[in-house]
Amino acid sequence: MKLNFKQLTFIFVFILGINECYSQLGFSHEIGIIAGPVAFQSDFGERRDFETNAGNTGIGIGIVHYINFAYRADCNCYSTDTYFNDHFKLRNEISWNRTKLNHFGKWVDASRTGENAERLRSHSGVAQNLDIGTQIEFFPKSIRSFQAFSYSFAPFISLGVHLTAYNPKVMTNYNGSTNINDSNNFFQPWVNAADPNVIEDPFLFNGNDTTWSMVGSVGTRYKLTVLSDLMIDLRWQYYFGNKVDGLDHNLSSNKANDWLVWLNFGYIYYLD
Repeated sequence: MKLNFKQLTFIFVFILGINECYSQLGFSHEIGIIAGPVAFQSDFGERRDFETNAGNTGIGIGIVHYINFAYRADCNCYSTDTYFNDHFKLRNEISWNRTKLNHFGKWVDASRTGENAERLRSHSGVAQNLDIGTQIEFFPKSIRSFQAFSYSFAPFISLGVHLTAYNPKVMTNYNGSTNINDSNNFFQPWVNAADPNVIEDPFLFNGNDTTWSMVGSVGTRYKLTVLSDLMIDLRWQYYFGNKVDGLDHNLSSNKANDWLVWLNFGYIYYLD
């Protein structure tokens, strides 16, 4: 799915419009920054391989905005005491992550001296993604009580949808060649996997595109001051596309789309 800049801008403005509607109702706002390590799970390396999981890691940063339904900014008072207002927040986010990708596992072990093993060792990439999206966060404990310092920690879970603009990079140095358009420089089973009677997309993708993704997380806040919290959450993000890493081969081992795990550390400030 391809979206141009105007369409991305429209989606961003639409999200802002939803926030403005809530603002008109008087709900308060919070803003924060997040950052932390990313473990990217893709067609690089082996599935469920520790070296792959530990090696293909990067960094993510972002800006988050919350609608706090428990407090009204227009009167500096609590909102109507309903379960929803006291246990849910709306989280909007703009974030960016980048991960350097390499092949790990038995297929690139030093004991393997074949040309295909060398092709894999020579192949690397970069996954870099810009996200815009919204999540709903559920706090099992009372948000009001947390803001009143009744307890220090406020655990939460969240679920939402993000639009991801991805721009992966494909690289090789096989036999000293950096030509990514020469299929001889890459793992030959990928090259020969396609049915000659079926027109397949290239197994490499070195450009930019967009896709939707589903985001879920679990975490907690720590009450730092009356107007600020520290936050930690562990995110799982599943992309509805398989080119986010720049590799989408046609072997039977390619069973899942790209996804990542992101451990966030954040600082949240209450605006109203």
